[in-house]
Amino acid sequence: MAGVQLKMTDRYNIHSQLEHLQSKYIGTGHADTTKWEWLVNQHRDSYCSYMGHFDLLNYFAIAENESKARVRFNLMEKMLQPCGPPADKPDDA
Repeated sequence: MAGVQLKMTDRYNIHSQLEHLQSKYIGTGHADTTKWEWLVNQHRDSYCSYMGHFDLLNYFAIAENESKARVRFNLMEKMLQPCGPPADKPDDA
């Protein structure tokens, strides 16, 4: 009987920790996260990672034959709407 209680409290602790993470960090998502929101978070995280890693930014600059500043600017521009505008939500009546 004590083993069952332990598992229930563990489940509650894990659930409360997950809720805390989801409220603290946008990219972790939640139950109501749409596919579009999830993809936007993934793209923005990727672009931030590219800009944060100097060698990767150099690689992109060489591959695109652009300056590092231009590549950084292009990545910042892409972060505005990386997946295009959001899809229209159906009206719930």
